[in-house]
Amino acid sequence: MNGHDLTVISPFLLAVATAIAILIADLIAPGRTVISIGVALVGLAATAAATVIVGSVEATTAFAGAYRLDALTTFLDLLFISIIALTIVFAPDYLVPRNLPLAEFATVLVFAMCGAMLISASADLLVLFLGLELMVLPGYLLAGYHKSDGYSTEGAIKYFLLGSFSSAIFLFGLAYVWGLTGTTNIAKVAGVLSGVATGTVPFSPGLAIGFAFMTTGVAFKIAAVPFHYWTPDAYQGSPTPVTGYLSVGPKIGAFALILRLFVEALGPLKADWLPVVVVLAAVTMTLGNLVALTQDNVKRMLAYSSIAHTGYMLVGLAAYAAGQRQGLEALLFYGAAYSFMNLGAFAIIAALQKRAGVTSQLATFAGLIRREPALTILMTLFLLSLTGIPPTAGFFAKALIILAAVQAGGWVAFLAVLVVLNAAAAAFYYLRVVVYMFMRDPVSDAPGLRHGRLLWSGLAAATVLTILFGIFPGLILGIIGNAAKALAG
Repeated sequence: MNGHDLTVISPFLLAVATAIAILIADLIAPGRTVISIGVALVGLAATAAATVIVGSVEATTAFAGAYRLDALTTFLDLLFISIIALTIVFAPDYLVPRNLPLAEFATVLVFAMCGAMLISASADLLVLFLGLELMVLPGYLLAGYHKSDGYSTEGAIKYFLLGSFSSAIFLFGLAYVWGLTGTTNIAKVAGVLSGVATGTVPFSPGLAIGFAFMTTGVAFKIAAVPFHYWTPDAYQGSPTPVTGYLSVGPKIGAFALILRLFVEALGPLKADWLPVVVVLAAVTMTLGNLVALTQDNVKRMLAYSSIAHTGYMLVGLAAYAAGQRQGLEALLFYGAAYSFMNLGAFAIIAALQKRAGVTSQLATFAGLIRREPALTILMTLFLLSLTGIPPTAGFFAKALIILAAVQAGGWVAFLAVLVVLNAAAAAFYYLRVVVYMFMRDPVSDAPGLRHGRLLWSGLAAATVLTILFGIFPGLILGIIGNAAKALAG
Protein backbone atom coordinates (compact mmCIF):
# COMPACT_ATOMS: atom_id res chain seq x y z
CA MET A 1 0.00 0.00 0.00
CA ASN A 2 1.29 3.46 -0.89
CA GLY A 3 0.06 7.04 -1.02
CA HIS A 4 -1.54 6.56 -4.43
CA ASP A 5 -3.57 3.59 -3.18
CA LEU A 6 -4.78 5.53 -0.15
CA THR A 7 -5.81 8.46 -2.31
CA VAL A 8 -7.77 6.26 -4.70
CA ILE A 9 -9.70 4.52 -1.90
CA SER A 10 -10.14 7.64 0.25
CA PRO A 11 -13.94 7.82 -0.38
CA PHE A 12 -14.27 4.22 0.81
CA LEU A 13 -12.17 4.95 3.89
CA LEU A 14 -14.30 8.01 4.68
CA ALA A 15 -17.43 5.88 4.43
CA VAL A 16 -16.02 3.39 6.94
CA ALA A 17 -14.96 6.28 9.20
CA THR A 18 -18.51 7.67 9.01
CA ALA A 19 -20.00 4.40 10.26
CA ILE A 20 -17.51 4.31 13.14
CA ALA A 21 -18.15 7.97 13.98
CA ILE A 22 -21.92 7.34 14.27
CA LEU A 23 -21.27 4.58 16.80
CA ILE A 24 -18.88 6.74 18.81
CA ALA A 25 -21.34 9.65 18.81
CA ASP A 26 -24.06 7.36 20.11
CA LEU A 27 -21.76 6.07 22.85
CA ILE A 28 -20.99 9.63 23.96
CA ALA A 29 -24.58 10.89 23.70
CA PRO A 30 -26.83 7.79 23.75
CA GLY A 31 -30.32 8.22 22.37
CA ARG A 32 -29.64 11.68 20.90
CA THR A 33 -31.19 11.19 17.47
CA VAL A 34 -30.22 14.62 16.19
CA ILE A 35 -26.53 14.05 16.91
CA SER A 36 -26.46 10.61 15.27
CA ILE A 37 -28.20 11.89 12.15
CA GLY A 38 -25.99 14.97 12.04
CA VAL A 39 -22.81 12.90 12.21
CA ALA A 40 -24.15 10.54 9.53
CA LEU A 41 -25.08 13.32 7.11
CA VAL A 42 -21.83 15.22 7.63
CA GLY A 43 -19.85 12.04 7.05
CA LEU A 44 -21.84 11.22 3.92
CA ALA A 45 -21.33 14.77 2.62
CA ALA A 46 -17.57 14.44 3.17
CA THR A 47 -17.62 11.07 1.40
CA ALA A 48 -19.50 12.56 -1.55
CA ALA A 49 -17.04 15.47 -1.76
CA ALA A 50 -14.09 13.09 -1.73
CA THR A 51 -15.77 10.95 -4.40
CA VAL A 52 -16.15 13.96 -6.69
CA ILE A 53 -12.60 15.20 -6.09
CA VAL A 54 -10.92 11.82 -6.52
CA GLY A 55 -13.19 10.96 -9.45
CA SER A 56 -12.18 14.10 -11.32
CA VAL A 57 -8.78 12.60 -12.15
CA GLU A 58 -8.19 10.13 -14.95
CA ALA A 59 -9.19 6.49 -14.55
CA THR A 60 -6.68 4.57 -12.48
CA THR A 61 -6.27 1.44 -10.41
CA ALA A 62 -4.94 0.62 -6.95
CA PHE A 63 -3.80 -2.40 -4.98
CA ALA A 64 -2.14 -4.12 -7.93
CA GLY A 65 -5.15 -3.59 -10.17
CA ALA A 66 -7.78 -5.02 -7.80
CA TYR A 67 -9.49 -1.65 -7.21
CA ARG A 68 -10.52 0.51 -10.16
CA LEU A 69 -11.46 4.18 -10.16
CA ASP A 70 -13.26 5.42 -13.27
CA ALA A 71 -16.34 7.42 -14.26
CA LEU A 72 -18.64 4.47 -13.51
CA THR A 73 -17.23 4.13 -9.99
CA THR A 74 -17.80 7.83 -9.34
CA PHE A 75 -21.37 7.83 -10.65
CA LEU A 76 -22.40 4.71 -8.74
CA ASP A 77 -20.75 5.87 -5.51
CA LEU A 78 -22.61 9.18 -5.61
CA LEU A 79 -25.86 7.31 -6.26
CA PHE A 80 -25.23 4.97 -3.31
CA ILE A 81 -24.46 7.92 -1.02
CA SER A 82 -27.68 9.67 -2.09
CA ILE A 83 -29.75 6.54 -1.40
CA ILE A 84 -28.30 6.10 2.09
CA ALA A 85 -28.66 9.81 2.94
CA LEU A 86 -32.34 9.85 1.91
CA THR A 87 -33.05 6.62 3.80
CA ILE A 88 -31.53 8.08 6.97
CA VAL A 89 -33.57 11.30 6.82
CA PHE A 90 -36.77 9.38 6.08
CA ALA A 91 -36.30 6.96 8.99
CA PRO A 92 -36.91 8.97 12.21
CA ASP A 93 -40.64 9.51 11.64
CA TYR A 94 -41.09 5.72 11.63
CA LEU A 95 -38.37 4.46 13.97
CA VAL A 96 -38.61 6.94 16.86
CA PRO A 97 -42.30 6.28 17.73
CA ARG A 98 -41.49 2.55 17.84
CA ASN A 99 -38.39 3.04 20.04
CA LEU A 100 -36.13 1.49 17.41
CA PRO A 101 -32.52 2.77 17.77
CA LEU A 102 -31.61 5.17 14.98
CA ALA A 103 -27.82 5.23 15.48
CA GLU A 104 -27.47 1.48 14.89
CA PHE A 105 -29.81 1.79 11.90
CA ALA A 106 -27.63 4.50 10.31
CA THR A 107 -24.43 2.59 11.08
CA VAL A 108 -25.63 -0.61 9.44
CA LEU A 109 -26.83 1.38 6.41
CA VAL A 110 -23.45 3.06 5.96
CA PHE A 111 -21.63 -0.27 6.21
CA ALA A 112 -23.96 -1.61 3.50
CA MET A 113 -23.02 1.42 1.41
CA CYS A 114 -19.34 0.53 1.88
CA GLY A 115 -20.02 -2.85 0.31
CA ALA A 116 -21.81 -1.27 -2.63
CA MET A 117 -18.91 1.15 -3.15
CA LEU A 118 -16.49 -1.77 -3.14
CA ILE A 119 -18.56 -3.52 -5.82
CA SER A 120 -18.58 -0.45 -8.07
CA ALA A 121 -14.78 -0.22 -7.91
CA SER A 122 -13.99 -3.93 -8.17
CA ALA A 123 -11.50 -5.00 -10.80
CA ASP A 124 -11.04 -8.45 -9.30
CA LEU A 125 -13.55 -11.28 -8.83
CA LEU A 126 -12.62 -11.84 -5.18
CA VAL A 127 -12.99 -8.16 -4.33
CA LEU A 128 -16.32 -8.25 -6.17
CA PHE A 129 -17.54 -11.08 -3.94
CA LEU A 130 -16.28 -9.39 -0.76
CA GLY A 131 -18.12 -6.21 -1.72
CA LEU A 132 -21.29 -8.19 -2.43
CA GLU A 133 -21.25 -9.84 1.00
CA LEU A 134 -20.46 -6.58 2.77
CA MET A 135 -23.52 -5.09 1.06
CA VAL A 136 -26.03 -7.90 1.64
CA LEU A 137 -25.15 -8.94 5.22
CA PRO A 138 -26.33 -5.59 6.66
CA GLY A 139 -29.52 -6.05 4.63
CA TYR A 140 -30.30 -9.24 6.56
CA LEU A 141 -29.91 -7.33 9.82
CA LEU A 142 -32.11 -4.48 8.63
CA ALA A 143 -34.89 -6.79 7.42
CA GLY A 144 -35.23 -8.10 10.98
CA TYR A 145 -34.62 -4.74 12.65
CA HIS A 146 -38.05 -4.70 14.35
CA LYS A 147 -37.28 -7.73 16.51
CA SER A 148 -40.61 -7.78 18.31
CA ASP A 149 -42.53 -7.97 15.01
CA GLY A 150 -43.09 -11.55 13.85
CA TYR A 151 -43.45 -10.53 10.20
CA SER A 152 -40.12 -8.72 10.31
CA THR A 153 -38.39 -11.76 11.79
CA GLU A 154 -40.01 -14.09 9.26
CA GLY A 155 -38.99 -11.92 6.33
CA ALA A 156 -35.43 -11.60 7.63
CA ILE A 157 -35.05 -15.38 8.05
CA LYS A 158 -36.30 -16.06 4.53
CA TYR A 159 -34.05 -13.34 3.14
CA PHE A 160 -31.03 -14.66 5.04
CA LEU A 161 -31.48 -18.32 4.13
CA LEU A 162 -32.13 -17.75 0.43
CA GLY A 163 -29.46 -15.04 0.30
CA SER A 164 -26.88 -17.38 1.83
CA PHE A 165 -27.66 -20.11 -0.69
CA SER A 166 -27.43 -17.67 -3.59
CA SER A 167 -24.10 -16.29 -2.36
CA ALA A 168 -22.71 -19.83 -2.12
CA ILE A 169 -23.93 -20.60 -5.65
CA PHE A 170 -22.38 -17.37 -6.94
CA LEU A 171 -19.09 -18.23 -5.22
CA PHE A 172 -19.09 -21.68 -6.84
CA GLY A 173 -19.42 -19.95 -10.19
CA LEU A 174 -16.49 -17.65 -9.44
CA ALA A 175 -14.41 -20.68 -8.42
CA TYR A 176 -15.12 -22.38 -11.75
CA VAL A 177 -14.17 -19.27 -13.71
CA TRP A 178 -11.04 -18.79 -11.59
CA GLY A 179 -9.97 -22.40 -12.07
CA LEU A 180 -10.58 -22.48 -15.81
CA THR A 181 -9.14 -19.04 -16.66
CA GLY A 182 -6.31 -19.09 -14.13
CA THR A 183 -6.98 -15.57 -12.86
CA THR A 184 -9.42 -13.50 -10.82
CA ASN A 185 -8.50 -10.19 -12.45
CA ILE A 186 -11.53 -9.03 -14.44
CA ALA A 187 -9.50 -7.67 -17.37
CA LYS A 188 -7.46 -10.87 -17.62
CA VAL A 189 -10.60 -13.02 -17.43
CA ALA A 190 -11.99 -10.99 -20.33
CA GLY A 191 -8.75 -11.59 -22.23
CA VAL A 192 -9.02 -15.37 -21.80
CA LEU A 193 -12.69 -15.33 -22.80
CA SER A 194 -11.83 -13.33 -25.91
CA GLY A 195 -9.96 -16.42 -27.04
CA VAL A 196 -13.07 -18.50 -26.35
CA ALA A 197 -15.15 -16.06 -28.40
CA THR A 198 -12.79 -16.28 -31.39
CA GLY A 199 -12.56 -20.07 -31.16
CA THR A 200 -8.87 -20.28 -30.29
CA VAL A 201 -9.74 -21.54 -26.80
CA PRO A 202 -12.47 -24.19 -26.35
CA PHE A 203 -15.66 -23.36 -24.46
CA SER A 204 -15.50 -26.06 -21.80
CA PRO A 205 -18.50 -27.50 -19.92
CA GLY A 206 -16.94 -26.31 -16.67
CA LEU A 207 -17.00 -22.72 -17.92
CA ALA A 208 -20.67 -23.10 -18.85
CA ILE A 209 -21.43 -24.41 -15.34
CA GLY A 210 -19.58 -21.45 -13.82
CA PHE A 211 -21.62 -18.99 -15.89
CA ALA A 212 -24.83 -20.74 -14.89
CA PHE A 213 -23.94 -20.55 -11.19
CA MET A 214 -23.01 -16.88 -11.40
CA THR A 215 -26.15 -16.00 -13.34
CA THR A 216 -28.30 -17.76 -10.75
CA GLY A 217 -26.61 -15.95 -7.86
CA VAL A 218 -26.91 -12.56 -9.50
CA ALA A 219 -30.54 -13.17 -10.51
CA PHE A 220 -31.42 -13.71 -6.85
CA LYS A 221 -29.73 -10.47 -5.79
CA ILE A 222 -31.77 -8.42 -8.27
CA ALA A 223 -34.96 -10.43 -7.52
CA ALA A 224 -35.37 -11.64 -11.09
CA VAL A 225 -38.03 -14.29 -11.75
CA PRO A 226 -37.90 -17.17 -10.75
CA PHE A 227 -35.51 -16.16 -7.96
CA HIS A 228 -37.80 -13.51 -6.50
CA TYR A 229 -39.66 -15.41 -3.77
CA TRP A 230 -37.90 -13.68 -0.89
CA THR A 231 -38.88 -10.20 -2.04
CA PRO A 232 -42.58 -9.83 -1.03
CA ASP A 233 -42.15 -11.27 2.48
CA ALA A 234 -38.92 -9.40 3.17
CA TYR A 235 -40.39 -6.11 1.92
CA GLN A 236 -43.72 -6.43 3.71
CA GLY A 237 -42.23 -7.58 7.02
CA SER A 238 -39.38 -5.07 7.20
CA PRO A 239 -39.81 -1.65 8.81
CA THR A 240 -40.97 0.63 6.01
CA PRO A 241 -37.75 2.75 5.80
CA VAL A 242 -35.83 -0.53 5.50
CA THR A 243 -38.21 -1.68 2.76
CA GLY A 244 -37.49 1.53 0.85
CA TYR A 245 -33.76 0.90 1.12
CA LEU A 246 -34.03 -2.78 0.18
CA SER A 247 -36.04 -1.88 -2.90
CA VAL A 248 -33.27 0.29 -4.35
CA GLY A 249 -29.93 -0.06 -2.50
CA PRO A 250 -29.15 -3.78 -2.95
CA LYS A 251 -30.78 -3.69 -6.40
CA ILE A 252 -28.49 -0.91 -7.69
CA GLY A 253 -25.53 -2.63 -6.02
CA ALA A 254 -26.40 -5.91 -7.72
CA PHE A 255 -26.65 -4.17 -11.09
CA ALA A 256 -23.23 -2.64 -10.42
CA LEU A 257 -22.00 -6.21 -9.93
CA ILE A 258 -23.67 -7.22 -13.22
CA LEU A 259 -21.94 -4.38 -15.04
CA ARG A 260 -18.51 -5.30 -13.70
CA LEU A 261 -19.02 -9.01 -14.17
CA PHE A 262 -21.08 -9.47 -17.34
CA VAL A 263 -20.15 -6.34 -19.28
CA GLU A 264 -16.44 -6.34 -18.42
CA ALA A 265 -15.37 -9.87 -17.45
CA LEU A 266 -17.87 -11.80 -19.58
CA GLY A 267 -18.23 -9.14 -22.27
CA PRO A 268 -16.48 -11.16 -25.00
CA LEU A 269 -19.20 -13.82 -24.66
CA LYS A 270 -22.16 -11.43 -24.63
CA ALA A 271 -23.70 -13.20 -27.62
CA ASP A 272 -23.91 -16.34 -25.46
CA TRP A 273 -25.54 -14.75 -22.41
CA LEU A 274 -27.85 -12.44 -24.40
CA PRO A 275 -30.64 -15.06 -24.77
CA VAL A 276 -30.60 -15.67 -21.01
CA VAL A 277 -30.98 -11.96 -20.28
CA VAL A 278 -33.81 -11.63 -22.84
CA VAL A 279 -35.78 -14.45 -21.19
CA LEU A 280 -35.11 -13.14 -17.67
CA ALA A 281 -36.19 -9.62 -18.65
CA ALA A 282 -39.41 -10.77 -20.33
CA VAL A 283 -40.49 -13.12 -17.54
CA THR A 284 -39.47 -10.79 -14.71
CA MET A 285 -41.29 -7.66 -15.90
CA THR A 286 -44.42 -9.61 -16.88
CA LEU A 287 -44.83 -11.73 -13.75
CA GLY A 288 -43.94 -8.83 -11.46
CA ASN A 289 -46.69 -6.67 -12.92
CA LEU A 290 -49.30 -9.44 -13.11
CA VAL A 291 -48.91 -10.34 -9.43
CA ALA A 292 -48.80 -6.67 -8.40
CA LEU A 293 -52.25 -6.26 -9.96
CA THR A 294 -53.75 -8.57 -7.31
CA GLN A 295 -52.26 -6.90 -4.22
CA ASP A 296 -54.26 -4.90 -1.66
CA ASN A 297 -51.23 -4.08 0.48
CA VAL A 298 -49.30 -1.14 -0.97
CA LYS A 299 -45.92 -2.29 0.41
CA ARG A 300 -46.41 -5.75 -1.10
CA MET A 301 -47.63 -4.18 -4.33
CA LEU A 302 -44.49 -2.06 -4.54
CA ALA A 303 -42.43 -5.19 -3.84
CA TYR A 304 -43.81 -6.91 -6.95
CA SER A 305 -43.52 -3.61 -8.78
CA SER A 306 -39.83 -3.60 -7.85
CA ILE A 307 -39.50 -7.00 -9.53
CA ALA A 308 -41.07 -5.56 -12.68
CA HIS A 309 -38.63 -2.63 -12.69
CA THR A 310 -35.78 -5.15 -12.48
CA GLY A 311 -37.10 -6.55 -15.76
CA TYR A 312 -37.09 -3.10 -17.35
CA MET A 313 -33.46 -2.57 -16.34
CA LEU A 314 -32.50 -5.97 -17.75
CA VAL A 315 -33.83 -4.76 -21.12
CA GLY A 316 -31.07 -2.13 -21.12
CA LEU A 317 -28.49 -4.86 -20.47
CA ALA A 318 -29.95 -6.93 -23.30
CA ALA A 319 -29.76 -3.95 -25.65
CA TYR A 320 -26.07 -3.54 -24.84
CA ALA A 321 -25.41 -7.24 -25.44
CA ALA A 322 -27.13 -6.86 -28.83
CA GLY A 323 -24.68 -4.13 -29.80
CA GLN A 324 -26.20 -0.87 -28.49
CA ARG A 325 -24.04 0.96 -25.95
CA GLN A 326 -27.06 3.22 -25.33
CA GLY A 327 -28.46 0.26 -23.43
CA LEU A 328 -25.90 0.85 -20.69
CA GLU A 329 -26.79 4.54 -20.52
CA ALA A 330 -30.48 3.65 -20.31
CA LEU A 331 -29.82 1.14 -17.53
CA LEU A 332 -27.80 3.63 -15.47
CA PHE A 333 -30.34 6.42 -15.95
CA TYR A 334 -33.18 4.08 -15.03
CA GLY A 335 -31.35 3.05 -11.86
CA ALA A 336 -30.93 6.67 -10.76
CA ALA A 337 -34.49 7.70 -11.59
CA TYR A 338 -36.02 4.61 -9.98
CA SER A 339 -34.02 5.13 -6.79
CA PHE A 340 -35.43 8.57 -6.04
CA MET A 341 -39.05 8.00 -7.06
CA ASN A 342 -39.31 4.66 -5.24
CA LEU A 343 -37.62 5.97 -2.09
CA GLY A 344 -40.07 8.88 -2.12
CA ALA A 345 -43.07 6.53 -2.34
CA PHE A 346 -41.85 4.40 0.56
CA ALA A 347 -41.05 7.50 2.60
CA ILE A 348 -44.68 8.59 2.38
CA ILE A 349 -45.88 5.14 3.44
CA ALA A 350 -43.51 5.34 6.42
CA ALA A 351 -44.80 8.82 7.28
CA LEU A 352 -48.40 7.57 7.30
CA GLN A 353 -47.36 4.75 9.64
CA LYS A 354 -45.96 7.18 12.20
CA ARG A 355 -49.08 6.51 14.27
CA ALA A 356 -48.85 3.00 15.77
CA GLY A 357 -51.24 0.44 14.32
CA VAL A 358 -51.53 2.01 10.87
CA THR A 359 -51.00 -0.56 8.14
CA SER A 360 -50.03 -0.19 4.49
CA GLN A 361 -53.33 -1.59 3.21
CA LEU A 362 -55.10 0.30 0.44
CA ALA A 363 -57.77 1.41 2.93
CA THR A 364 -55.12 3.48 4.74
CA PHE A 365 -54.87 5.70 1.65
CA ALA A 366 -58.63 6.24 1.30
CA GLY A 367 -59.46 9.94 1.45
CA LEU A 368 -55.86 10.86 2.19
CA ILE A 369 -56.25 14.17 0.34
CA ARG A 370 -58.43 15.43 3.19
CA ARG A 371 -55.99 14.53 5.97
CA GLU A 372 -52.58 14.89 4.33
CA PRO A 373 -52.92 16.99 1.14
CA ALA A 374 -49.17 17.59 0.73
CA LEU A 375 -48.27 13.92 1.13
CA THR A 376 -51.09 12.97 -1.24
CA ILE A 377 -49.79 15.23 -4.00
CA LEU A 378 -46.23 13.97 -3.58
CA MET A 379 -47.35 10.33 -3.52
CA THR A 380 -49.29 10.95 -6.73
CA LEU A 381 -46.16 12.39 -8.35
CA PHE A 382 -44.03 9.39 -7.38
CA LEU A 383 -46.68 6.90 -8.53
CA LEU A 384 -47.05 8.71 -11.86
CA SER A 385 -43.29 8.58 -12.29
CA LEU A 386 -43.23 4.85 -11.49
CA THR A 387 -45.97 4.42 -14.10
CA GLY A 388 -43.96 6.35 -16.69
CA ILE A 389 -46.16 9.41 -17.18
CA PRO A 390 -44.43 12.52 -18.63
CA PRO A 391 -42.75 14.77 -17.70
CA THR A 392 -41.39 12.71 -14.80
CA ALA A 393 -38.06 10.90 -14.57
CA GLY A 394 -39.84 7.56 -14.90
CA PHE A 395 -41.13 8.47 -18.35
CA PHE A 396 -37.73 9.44 -19.71
CA ALA A 397 -36.13 6.35 -18.14
CA LYS A 398 -38.61 4.05 -19.87
CA ALA A 399 -38.22 6.00 -23.11
CA LEU A 400 -34.44 5.45 -23.06
CA ILE A 401 -34.88 1.73 -22.37
CA ILE A 402 -37.43 1.34 -25.20
CA LEU A 403 -35.36 3.31 -27.73
CA ALA A 404 -32.22 1.29 -26.97
CA ALA A 405 -34.18 -1.97 -27.36
CA VAL A 406 -35.75 -0.88 -30.66
CA GLN A 407 -32.37 0.12 -32.07
CA ALA A 408 -30.91 -3.23 -31.02
CA GLY A 409 -33.48 -5.10 -33.12
CA GLY A 410 -34.22 -8.82 -33.09
CA TRP A 411 -35.67 -10.34 -29.93
CA VAL A 412 -34.55 -7.29 -27.96
CA ALA A 413 -36.97 -5.18 -30.03
CA PHE A 414 -39.71 -7.57 -28.90
CA LEU A 415 -38.76 -6.62 -25.33
CA ALA A 416 -39.49 -2.97 -26.21
CA VAL A 417 -43.06 -3.93 -27.09
CA LEU A 418 -43.31 -5.91 -23.88
CA VAL A 419 -42.11 -2.91 -21.84
CA VAL A 420 -44.91 -0.77 -23.31
CA LEU A 421 -47.54 -3.41 -22.56
CA ASN A 422 -46.28 -3.93 -19.03
CA ALA A 423 -46.18 -0.19 -18.36
CA ALA A 424 -49.83 0.00 -19.40
CA ALA A 425 -50.71 -2.86 -17.05
CA ALA A 426 -48.74 -1.22 -14.22
CA ALA A 427 -50.77 1.96 -14.61
CA PHE A 428 -53.78 0.11 -13.20
CA TYR A 429 -52.33 -0.72 -9.81
CA TYR A 430 -50.38 2.53 -9.44
CA LEU A 431 -53.36 4.71 -10.35
CA ARG A 432 -55.65 2.63 -8.13
CA VAL A 433 -53.79 4.08 -5.14
CA VAL A 434 -54.33 7.58 -6.58
CA VAL A 435 -58.06 6.86 -6.93
CA TYR A 436 -58.23 5.78 -3.30
CA MET A 437 -56.42 8.92 -2.14
CA PHE A 438 -58.65 11.35 -4.06
CA MET A 439 -62.00 9.64 -4.60
CA ARG A 440 -62.67 7.31 -1.67
CA ASP A 441 -64.07 8.23 1.71
CA PRO A 442 -61.63 7.85 4.61
CA VAL A 443 -62.19 4.87 6.91
CA SER A 444 -61.06 6.90 9.93
CA ASP A 445 -61.66 10.42 11.20
CA ALA A 446 -58.16 10.66 12.67
CA PRO A 447 -56.53 14.02 11.93
CA GLY A 448 -53.34 14.41 9.94
CA LEU A 449 -49.99 13.99 11.66
CA ARG A 450 -47.16 16.44 12.16
CA HIS A 451 -44.02 15.33 10.37
CA GLY A 452 -40.41 16.26 11.02
CA ARG A 453 -38.31 18.66 8.99
CA LEU A 454 -35.97 15.86 7.98
CA LEU A 455 -38.81 14.01 6.27
CA TRP A 456 -39.92 17.10 4.38
CA SER A 457 -36.33 17.87 3.37
CA GLY A 458 -35.86 14.35 2.02
CA LEU A 459 -39.18 14.44 0.19
CA ALA A 460 -38.25 17.81 -1.32
CA ALA A 461 -34.97 16.38 -2.62
CA ALA A 462 -36.64 13.27 -4.06
CA THR A 463 -39.38 15.38 -5.66
CA VAL A 464 -36.97 17.85 -7.25
CA LEU A 465 -34.81 15.06 -8.67
CA THR A 466 -37.84 13.15 -9.99
CA ILE A 467 -39.03 16.25 -11.83
CA LEU A 468 -35.64 17.54 -12.98
CA PHE A 469 -34.52 14.19 -14.41
CA GLY A 470 -37.75 14.11 -16.41
CA ILE A 471 -37.67 17.67 -17.75
CA PHE A 472 -33.91 18.21 -17.94
CA PRO A 473 -32.35 14.74 -18.34
CA GLY A 474 -29.24 16.37 -19.77
CA LEU A 475 -28.26 17.28 -16.21
CA ILE A 476 -27.21 13.69 -15.65
CA LEU A 477 -26.92 12.16 -19.12
CA GLY A 478 -23.43 13.60 -19.63
CA ILE A 479 -22.16 11.90 -16.45
CA ILE A 480 -23.94 8.67 -17.40
CA GLY A 481 -22.45 8.79 -20.89
CA ASN A 482 -18.94 9.00 -19.44
CA ALA A 483 -19.71 6.11 -17.09
CA ALA A 484 -20.97 3.98 -19.97
CA LYS A 485 -17.88 4.84 -22.04
CA ALA A 486 -15.60 3.82 -19.19
CA LEU A 487 -17.42 0.51 -18.91
CA ALA A 488 -17.84 -0.36 -22.56
CA GLY A 489 -14.38 0.88 -23.43
